[in-house]
Amino acid sequence: MAPAAPSASPERAVSGRTKRDPSRRRLSIPRLIIALVLVGALGVGGYMAVVSWGAARTAASVDPWFAGYADVTATPSLAFETPDNPAGRDVVLSFIVAGTDTPCTPSWGTYYTLKEAAASLDLDRRVARVKQLGGDVVVSFGGVINDELSTSCTDPKKLVSAYADVLDYYDVRTIDLDVEGVNLTDTAAGERRAEAIATLQADRRADKKGLAVWLTLPVAPSGLTEDGTTAVAQMLAAGVDLAGVNVMTMDYGDRDAAKSMAQTSIGALNATHAQLLTLYQRADMNLSEQTMWTKMGATPMIGQNDVREEVFSLQDAADLQAFATEKNLGRLSMWSLNRDRTCSANYADLSRVSDSCSGVEQNGQSFATILGDGFTGRPQSAGLTTTTPEPLAEVVTDDPAVSPYPIWTAGGTYVKDTKIVWHGNVYQAKYWTQGDLPDDPVLRSSQTPWTLIGPVLPGDAPYVQPSLPVGTYPAWDGATIYRDGDRVLLGTVPFEAKYYTQGDSPEVAALSPDSSPWRPLTAAEIAAVTAG
Repeated sequence: MAPAAPSASPERAVSGRTKRDPSRRRLSIPRLIIALVLVGALGVGGYMAVVSWGAARTAASVDPWFAGYADVTATPSLAFETPDNPAGRDVVLSFIVAGTDTPCTPSWGTYYTLKEAAASLDLDRRVARVKQLGGDVVVSFGGVINDELSTSCTDPKKLVSAYADVLDYYDVRTIDLDVEGVNLTDTAAGERRAEAIATLQADRRADKKGLAVWLTLPVAPSGLTEDGTTAVAQMLAAGVDLAGVNVMTMDYGDRDAAKSMAQTSIGALNATHAQLLTLYQRADMNLSEQTMWTKMGATPMIGQNDVREEVFSLQDAADLQAFATEKNLGRLSMWSLNRDRTCSANYADLSRVSDSCSGVEQNGQSFATILGDGFTGRPQSAGLTTTTPEPLAEVVTDDPAVSPYPIWTAGGTYVKDTKIVWHGNVYQAKYWTQGDLPDDPVLRSSQTPWTLIGPVLPGDAPYVQPSLPVGTYPAWDGATIYRDGDRVLLGTVPFEAKYYTQGDSPEVAALSPDSSPWRPLTAAEIAAVTAG
């Protein structure tokens, strides 16, 4: 998200988004083959007790909050201290960045020091008025245009002092770190930022003041970028207790145009949720799926986005708010309160982004009101809250008597579209795979060959191994020559030859289906034989 200069054009700058531990259970080859090969080399039946990777599913107690961003340096100036409706009670003021000539001196958009903002923008008085009316103020550091403090202030002590100066000056206990563009790709700056915030948070907690830290990051439809996951990992490694990770659900660029902005955003949030579970696990901080939702936020860019084809509508706002409510998301925000109004009639090109209007017809409605509906918590309430690990789930038993598909095994070979059961869930193979845990935690969906379909449901019909009576086809014989289309039985399991073969056991089809001259008959083919 980018602030505007005091006399900037109404266009907003484009935001910069732009080994395993499988079960050690071993099976004999014949047993493995007979149970696996029938439906494209699926897993064997049998009880398999396993420890879940995930944390126990315990619901966290949170009080979700809404606060829109207010661009302090934009013109015309927004009277955030006197909001149009209750949804504007709390506000995220943006952006504190490094000074141009004095990089360890915090400034508002490089234009004003804290004291200069008090004189030129009457900012101190306006902040005091927000608090007088019962509102909370969050200060956001960074943005896409300028250097976040950690990017250019390289002295660790001065960096901590710069952050502390802002917190003390405005007496805030919740901060927002909007890290994007070069501020995000600079890993050295990320390490400085994480260490400084960890020191600052520890000091504040020791003084019983508390400090809630939100990390705001760009997101793609597929989730956080690699730089984004690195930023989270740096914070956790430094010991920062993040209040949450807030993703900028905007300016995707590369997205499915058939999906609405809300649908794209919901997909991005689901992907980010999975990434954060993995990042926290790697940091030895196991959290349940429910708790992780409470540590997430979403910030759409209302109306016309920087990407011309992307428009976040009032309906998108309602859909995103409904999803956030269902998942108990910890925070919703928006870019920005300055833009939450219909453009005037003399604003000719609505596809050109304005800092002072949304670019869509709002018919008297407010994005803030729609997004903030039901989000009645307060940003400052989490200042002294400490995140604690949650116990791992109890042992899960996959029972073939109630599993609709075969149970995954480490030695099994699975071809594309094969479905299996693992840890009480159904997974489907994206492509040929062997030895890849279906629930192995990964940072991106592209890193796993499995897609989680959903849980095993009560009443699911158990998987029945397809077979044919002995004598339906000749028993396989290693001395016999077989040609394309010939069928045999290995035990009661039917196979069909793909090409000329002699001496090649159908057993091989389970371990190497692509190179084997045999393929198992499908369930449909077996049914046809039985019916005929």
